[in-house]
Amino acid sequence: MFTAPLSSPTEERVIHAARSPLSRRGGARALTALAAAAVLAAGWPGAARSAPRTAEPVDTTQVTYRGHEFTVPGSWQIVDLARNPRACVRFDRHAVYLGTPGGRQDCPARLRGRTEALLVEPTGAAVNAVTENRTARTYRATADRIAVTAAYGEDRPAIQRILRSAGLPVAATQTEQVAAEPVPADATSFRGEGFDACTAPSQSAMNAWRDASGYGAVGVYIGGLNRACAQPKLTAAWVRTQYANGWRFFPLYVGRQPSADGGSCGGGCASITDPAPQGTAAADDAAKQAAALGLGKGSVIYNDLEHYPRGGTVTARVLAYVDAYTERLHQLGYRSGAYGSVSSLVADLVANAKTITLPDVIHFARWNGESTTTDPSIPADLWPGSRRIHQYVGDTTETHGGVKISIDRNRLDVD
Repeated sequence: MFTAPLSSPTEERVIHAARSPLSRRGGARALTALAAAAVLAAGWPGAARSAPRTAEPVDTTQVTYRGHEFTVPGSWQIVDLARNPRACVRFDRHAVYLGTPGGRQDCPARLRGRTEALLVEPTGAAVNAVTENRTARTYRATADRIAVTAAYGEDRPAIQRILRSAGLPVAATQTEQVAAEPVPADATSFRGEGFDACTAPSQSAMNAWRDASGYGAVGVYIGGLNRACAQPKLTAAWVRTQYANGWRFFPLYVGRQPSADGGSCGGGCASITDPAPQGTAAADDAAKQAAALGLGKGSVIYNDLEHYPRGGTVTARVLAYVDAYTERLHQLGYRSGAYGSVSSLVADLVANAKTITLPDVIHFARWNGESTTTDPSIPADLWPGSRRIHQYVGDTTETHGGVKISIDRNRLDVD
């Protein structure tokens, strides 16, 4: 067993390898201090987990944080956020993140997909409680001095086992029910330059960009089962503060995708299989997540649909999904937005404009470097009068006020 140096008087991180049936027969072997230190110091991506000094396979690893022990698969990466404050907390790869996510995470601008992963943070909470969002495939748990965010993809039982291993009451899980006092109704209205980033920037970063950049709106990923980046900064208080400081928002919801390997998915996205019910469920969850952040009725919530090959079953599913999403958001008092490429989603919406309920606002991607909301592929009579966003540069890095962020660049014209 190896105990890492304490990052504060109240924090403790202990990691050791559990013995598999083979190692029990061959005798106990723990990770050496050197190997454990390498695991604790590893960022993402980068250094691989150091192997224990044994020929037998190690099936599981015990990760102890602030007195709570989690049993996780031995292949998962362990990331100590105190030692790696710029590590990107992402849920598209198997990992356990320990500590408070840094204010300037080094996240790519575009990540999509979801698998099983764990973020364990310090907190003052003392009550064991677990809530679950089945649509977003996320558990949130509190226990003595820790708060846990547990994401899952197709293997929900695996995350349940991990939570149970730490004594968290999965059997008593409650459904998330949260809402916040809404910010004013113009929170999602803006004309001018905006950026979106995989994870909401820290307050110091937002202040620096407010003062030194030309941006006035920020795209935030509020939820969805294919949202890959954790959002430790994205709270109702964060939204209220940015609004008071003059920022406006374009909230993005990363629900089911046209295909598992489209756009930024890399094969890891849950795809649309039953479009109408899934579109309705996405709208229900998107509205709930928006309300939890203080984005009230009348706000536009953009369903993020990555690039896909048009035609046949895929197009039919996408159109039915978007139609159901839009119809349900309208019933809930929200406005519907849709993000997609001009060569896939936008082309399908234009071609079928008379057969479905179109989103109220289109957020179209064409990386041509032109800061305008007109495009030859979009007829002037569709989404006219301040109902468009153009993502005109993607996957770029900018520095303003000494703060570097990986972003996509957008031009907004939204009432």
